[in-house]
Amino acid sequence: MVDINKIRVNLPIEKIPTHWLNILPDLPEKCPPLLFPQTMLPAPFEVVTRIFPVECVKQEVAQEPLIEIPKELREAFVQLQRPTPLQRAISFERAIGLKGDDIKIYYKREDVSPTGSHKSNTALVQAYYAKKQGLKGLITETGAGQWGSALSLGCATMGLECTVYMCRGSYQQKPGRRVLMEIYGSKVHASPSPETQIGKGFFDKDQNHPGSLGIAISEALEHAMRDDKYRYSLGSVVNFVLLHQTVVGQEALEQMKMLKEYPDVVIGSIGGGSNFFGCASPFIKAKLKKEHPNTDIIMVEPTAAPKMTKGKYAWDFGDAVGAGPVAKMYTLGHSFVPSPIHAGGLRYHGSSPIVSILNKNKVIRTVARSQTEVIKAGVLWCKTEGILPAPETCHPIFEAMNQALEAKRKGEKKVILFNHSGHGFFDIQAYTEYLSGSLVDYELPDEEIEASLATLPTVDESKF
Repeated sequence: MVDINKIRVNLPIEKIPTHWLNILPDLPEKCPPLLFPQTMLPAPFEVVTRIFPVECVKQEVAQEPLIEIPKELREAFVQLQRPTPLQRAISFERAIGLKGDDIKIYYKREDVSPTGSHKSNTALVQAYYAKKQGLKGLITETGAGQWGSALSLGCATMGLECTVYMCRGSYQQKPGRRVLMEIYGSKVHASPSPETQIGKGFFDKDQNHPGSLGIAISEALEHAMRDDKYRYSLGSVVNFVLLHQTVVGQEALEQMKMLKEYPDVVIGSIGGGSNFFGCASPFIKAKLKKEHPNTDIIMVEPTAAPKMTKGKYAWDFGDAVGAGPVAKMYTLGHSFVPSPIHAGGLRYHGSSPIVSILNKNKVIRTVARSQTEVIKAGVLWCKTEGILPAPETCHPIFEAMNQALEAKRKGEKKVILFNHSGHGFFDIQAYTEYLSGSLVDYELPDEEIEASLATLPTVDESKF
């Protein structure tokens, strides 16, 4: 019998983290700066603060190991259901043939937030700092709609305007997400759109263009630069976003301690890197400090957008037309247009500079999985754990199952932790296609990757 007190672990409200965990000082190599696209040199402070709220820019390069979370934000986190539960997947374990306590699968419940994902952890913070700065609103892009929903709630909470450019593929697949954003008071445009000069260039050529996060970012940046009372808001990739997500991992570590456990394996899906890093951050730090050097930390990406497994570690634009900052990261090239897989949050061409450094130095590793196999795992998860997972979340579910079954085959004991980053109640189309047998896999051809990588910018690092 499993101890019922060890199936779900809740933390009291006073255990909401008081500080964000900054990993920049612990990285195996220095994190490269963001570059200004016109000069290919480190972007001046005054330029970056015209894009992002000032406090976020300061956090982007901060070197303090801990950065205090304002009291007002900690109070607002209660609205996001922080601290979120840590749960053991007992029913799922039994369904895949695990017995007893030799192999345990735990998941961090970020799906319980009002918008259904981890994204609110940074959305609320960015809206808070924008309000403190006296701004009128924030402009952003969104893939699957989780980030757009989160920022819409953050802006509504702080009394700010919000405009969202949503990739047309997801805009059509997930109308519920658009409606939720509009209920929060946001304006939502299908991207590419005729609302911006950049979007119009794509829209006029193909009004059914599925869009990409790179194009949507370009549109949001152009829109944000129209008025000094607005700023651009980003839901992943950059350092300050990953910093804000560390509340997830800090809570998970505390909950594992309460269980007298420590994970042998930590898993998360990888789009830009925020949900993966948010949960994995304290375990990465412990691995870097050789406190737990053998923890296997795994990112799972789709075969349709394999930036970590088939891309290149290089300087690249964060958006499709080169209007925004340039980052050094694993990338498929900014001209990459993804296939319309349902895991919209994983379709981005690039990845976080922090996560890229960790992957390059083999502190963490990446596997690529197909759409049908991960959705199949999501169906089993829903049948057993009762939660319909987002397609993005299906990726670590599938990999947790793989890791557990491999451990069983080898006769090993193993504790597995993954981030259940979001629910799939707005992703019914993916499951409809799976159940009807019409869901298809996409594997990005090598020639398309080579063609996209040929568009990478040239950067002379000796100049900075």
